[in-house]
Amino acid sequence: MVGGQTLDLEAERKRPDEAGIIRLQAMKTGALIRFACEAGAIIAGASAVDRERLAEFGSAIGLAFQLADDLLDLTADAKQMGKATKKDAAAGKATLAALHGADWAREQLHGLIDQAHALLEPYGEQADLLKAAATFVATRSS
Repeated sequence: MVGGQTLDLEAERKRPDEAGIIRLQAMKTGALIRFACEAGAIIAGASAVDRERLAEFGSAIGLAFQLADDLLDLTADAKQMGKATKKDAAAGKATLAALHGADWAREQLHGLIDQAHALLEPYGEQADLLKAAATFVATRSS
């Protein structure tokens, strides 16, 4: 996470490309969410295959969370969010939504949630809560 924060600070001076933005986000919010998903599997004594599957799920929703956050900052109003918006653009912050636009970001967001749901298919109804959490990440309005 410290590495991700370092990359974030460097991005204020040197604009990263798409791969750089993804790396930065994966090392910050993405790392927290990925580990949280994997940790549950570890604590439950899950197999290595299941641990990796849940870590991949965490990576997908980690990136989805960041995309949704960037989209909300770009498109929502301050009243809806309960905080200031348009901060990323004003600060010149490198985000995927700023790089590719809101429509592209929404398409990617839906693809990430589809990927997250697909990763959970082997678990059937036992994964319904995780699927709902992934959907919430993508559809939240604040």
